[in-house]
Amino acid sequence: MLKHRLFSPLRRHLMEPLDALRSGTPFLNYWKELERTQYLPEAALRRVQWERLTDLLAYVWDNNEFFRERMGQAGLTPETVTSPEEFRKIPVLSKECIRQNTLAMISRGYDVGSLMKFKTGGSTGKSLEVYLTEECSERRNACARRHDRWAGWNPGEPIGAVWGNPELPRDMKSRIKDWFLSPVIYLDTMSVTEASVRAFAAEWEQVQPTLLYGHAHSIFVLAEFVRDLRLNSITPRGILSTSMMLMPHERRTIESVFGIKVTDRYGCEEVSLIASECEKHEGMHLNIEHLYIEFLREDGSPASPGEPGTIVVTDLMNRAMPFIRYRVEDVGVPSDRKCSCGRGLPLMESVTGRVADFLVKSDGSRVAGVSLIENTLTKIPGIDQMQLVQEAIDSLVVRVVPGIDFEDNTQRELRDYLVELFGGDIAVEISIVDAIAPEASGKYRFSICRISQ
Repeated sequence: MLKHRLFSPLRRHLMEPLDALRSGTPFLNYWKELERTQYLPEAALRRVQWERLTDLLAYVWDNNEFFRERMGQAGLTPETVTSPEEFRKIPVLSKECIRQNTLAMISRGYDVGSLMKFKTGGSTGKSLEVYLTEECSERRNACARRHDRWAGWNPGEPIGAVWGNPELPRDMKSRIKDWFLSPVIYLDTMSVTEASVRAFAAEWEQVQPTLLYGHAHSIFVLAEFVRDLRLNSITPRGILSTSMMLMPHERRTIESVFGIKVTDRYGCEEVSLIASECEKHEGMHLNIEHLYIEFLREDGSPASPGEPGTIVVTDLMNRAMPFIRYRVEDVGVPSDRKCSCGRGLPLMESVTGRVADFLVKSDGSRVAGVSLIENTLTKIPGIDQMQLVQEAIDSLVVRVVPGIDFEDNTQRELRDYLVELFGGDIAVEISIVDAIAPEASGKYRFSICRISQ
């Protein structure tokens, strides 16, 4: 079989541009712009960021009653927001506020039915509905591509993804298109076994991906299997971890097994990519062309470099459903250091937030907690927040904060899904609670496994 990697230049230089021309997407133009702006001086990037922020405030003042009211309550108009200090007077936007005002946040002139809509799992296991335009989505994808390249990947090269419930092409036309543009092979984190890892390794040997991409903890589990099974075929040029905190011991194991550095990335579904390591691994570059990012103390004042602060983000690209001063509910450490890579994008030292254990099925296979949350919280209505706790191989406690649409059928649907996934012998206890507290460390855990793995 011919190696997919051999076709990468053809995909990159011919097939992808032809597809973009056919579809009319501006994606490639957005990406090329970001490739250029990343090397501008930080001061120039900050000017662009502030111009986009003030343009956004002027836009919502004229077109969004929800945010006009919030600005008015703070005694502000677009003309009076002339500094970060003035901007911080706008109230911080919480997840609960978004859930209560989702449709009210849609700007005038947008037809909700024509917007792209998705439901998030959230950094604290709380679901949100988010609306955006196709243009905003393409800009997010362009930014993700720029940061993918920092890990050593080039457009058109195959990718090996460690992910839950991957959306595979269903018909021949879709499969052919995927092969021509960017082949992806998957290790499904909804069921990680020795057999599935061996199958993934065999497919890797055929397709030869250059990038290993996935949930941080899931890549760590794969690395353990690769080490213990002495598999030599999985040889990525780059490794990109996302969706969860990459713990220090996980990074050490992954880098030891594969012999290369991990590129860690941080973001959330609501505003997409927030920060990413580059090839120098000297911190995480902030995506300030697309986002205005604040690190705040408890009193709302800005954290100093090296000081932990709550991350608050304003999306400069989503005008259909603006997110202005959105509290992500993670904690980050801003930096005033300069990266030796030469990019003008400022750095964040670290982030503290999402943690999820793998859970164990009766047959010994493992399920990524983050994948499980994504496949329940975002698909079963009536759940505001949830957490899974496994005390034994045959028992699972599910803590649920009910939402507006919660009903008896919600519990039944959730229980049936978990019993089918884990096996008929598992006892599923659903506990209805008012709130789910974070750990003493401040980290929220999607899933907690207390049995030996």
